[in-house]
Amino acid sequence: MKGFDPKFKDFPDYIIGITKEIWEDRGISTLHEYYAPEIVVRMPGAVSTGNQGVIGATMATLAEFPDRTLLGEDVIWTGTPEQGMLSSHRIMSTATHLGDGAFGKATGTKLKYRILADCHARNNAIDDEWLIRDNGAIVRQMGWEPEGFVRDLITREGGPERAVKPLTPTTDQPGPYQGTGNDNEWGQRHAELLTRMMAADMGAVEDTYDRAVQTEYPGGMTGHGRAAVDQFWMSLRASLPSATFTIHHQIGRSDTNMPPRSAVRWSLHGKHDGWGALGTPTGADIYVLGISHVEWGELIGGDIRLRREWTLFDETAIWKQILLQTGDL
Repeated sequence: MKGFDPKFKDFPDYIIGITKEIWEDRGISTLHEYYAPEIVVRMPGAVSTGNQGVIGATMATLAEFPDRTLLGEDVIWTGTPEQGMLSSHRIMSTATHLGDGAFGKATGTKLKYRILADCHARNNAIDDEWLIRDNGAIVRQMGWEPEGFVRDLITREGGPERAVKPLTPTTDQPGPYQGTGNDNEWGQRHAELLTRMMAADMGAVEDTYDRAVQTEYPGGMTGHGRAAVDQFWMSLRASLPSATFTIHHQIGRSDTNMPPRSAVRWSLHGKHDGWGALGTPTGADIYVLGISHVEWGELIGGDIRLRREWTLFDETAIWKQILLQTGDL
């Protein structure tokens, strides 16, 4: 780990270790060390630059959710310490809504939700990040539907003119990482699967997924079996049938004592011109940033299948784009 603190055994240890150190151990000041001064952080709801903004946002989140934990489930990564490394980090977070903040007045609600984050690091510091939090799961546990929550949020932010603008190709900012991942076979399989489904080849579900596949989708939705897969991907594409699907980054890994895994960061960009997961077509121009993690396996000899999948996008960011464009507030 040339250029990184020797206390970290490897890159996953670095990613999981600094996450705990910053959030749970209250080492917020270490962000001056672990986050580059000009870092670009892209979340579906907003884009920020500079670690001062990250520090402020971290403190605001901890004020609202002071007992928050971030349990690292996996780190799927690529690269070298010399050239830079890109991690796709999957987190299960628990928290209690004990303070007023971005999610409104404190409710005391106990929450659990996932986060998927792609981070580029060099010389012991993260300098580029894409982070998706399952805000749909959070607001539902608080008693909201995403659409209603976003209406309230826009009002609290001062109305449509002053509301924070979501991530789109227009609001995005360039960062130092220009890589697209690696050419490992598991990442290639994953990318080909997503490309087939987004091209309306839904036969890919039966061809690729295990009959007993477990899935984790936005809104904290756990599914079992191929029907849940078909419903999720079909309804998403049905809402945005003419949107352009793009794979931005793919990683595949085979590690000792771990199943083969892959991580793909992707987007859908286009008009909300179909009936599907987003309801009545509005004609709004929508940008969906997604990250998907997959575990592969061979339960039956010679029959490699996708056995577990985690996919996230931020439903609240999608509804914010719709409501700001339609004016249906």
